Amino acid sequence: MRTNTQLWTFDNTLTADQDTWIGYNVHATDGDIGKIDEMSTEAGRGSVVVDTGFWIFGKKRLLPASSVRSVDRANRTVSVALTKDQIKNAPDYEQTRRRDDDTYYDEFGSYYERHL
Repeated sequence: MRTNTQLWTFDNTLTADQDTWIGYNVHATDGDIGKIDEMSTEAGRGSVVVDTGFWIFGKKRLLPASSVRSVDRANRTVSVALTKDQIKNAPDYEQTRRRDDDTYYDEFGSYYERHL
């Protein structure tokens, strides 16, 4: 089981602090899920926000940094270690709470720590 800090920290081989992946396609373990709409490399809050488009009715999903397994810069794709269903069943993304509510990451962490 990962600690909360580990859950929200990118693998250092991905050089997330040096790149932006906004607009990159996102691949779950079982297929495409959308494009990266936002990205944060803030310490203890590393994450990507995926715009799922029509797949789940325009919903966005916050994915923890540790879910990112690889980045293909040439093809502008990010692969994550979650299934489409795990992402679909994740809590809804709320931009305001992400910025203003310290418990927000704890709530998402409770969900994702069961899957990563």
